[in-house]
Amino acid sequence: MTYWLCITTQENWEIIKEKNVWGVPERHKNAISRVKPGDLLLIYVKQRGVGKEIEGPKVVAVYEAVSEVFRDSSRIFKSPPEMGNEAFPLRVRLKPVKIFEEPVDFKKLIPDLKFIENKRKWTGHLMGKAMREIPEEDFKLITSSSK
Repeated sequence: MTYWLCITTQENWEIIKEKNVWGVPERHKNAISRVKPGDLLLIYVKQRGVGKEIEGPKVVAVYEAVSEVFRDSSRIFKSPPEMGNEAFPLRVRLKPVKIFEEPVDFKKLIPDLKFIENKRKWTGHLMGKAMREIPEEDFKLITSSSK
């Protein structure tokens, strides 16, 4: 079993929750092609501005992959402006394992996460990625931090 951190926006998190599917752009084919049924995916929602407030990055749920990767270009995901007309066509069907009542504050965990080697420049470990594999130890730390 492999553990994944899946990086998304608040808008696309709502779609994941509604449709039970994870999708990535074509350029992330190498990462998503390694996902197998039974793998566990943590959904990480990127930091965003809400009015004058900044809502920090958070982990909101655990899902299990229940399909192999498949291609579907139907436009269900919202493409951020910098990505143009991206459809996120490489997809995996999901089954919810746990949707956290209180999202996990990702920044608080950075000092203890093994996959983040440079704690001061932690965003570099996620920048430009749709998803990344994380160690089981980090998966357990994140999930045990949820209420």
